[in-house]
Amino acid sequence: MLSIRLRRAGSTKKPHYRVVVADSRSWRDGRFVEILGHYDPRKSPAVVKIDAERAKYWISKGAQPSETVKSLLKKQPAETPAAS
Repeated sequence: MLSIRLRRAGSTKKPHYRVVVADSRSWRDGRFVEILGHYDPRKSPAVVKIDAERAKYWISKGAQPSETVKSLLKKQPAETPAAS
């Protein structure tokens, strides 16, 4: 089963995370299928950039978002389309 979860990046004591689609059996920083965005909790306010359209696509295909990713998707501001 696929899951949408955080993958830790950055150096010691300076973490930032990538939001990835990965097999639920793979380890935290292991193999992944696609990068959906990133999350930096050390900034004030925290930076959350997730491709919501791709996240919806993967959820429709059966991927289960983790609790943290669910809350990040809710927190992310809705993007307004560019004026043409």
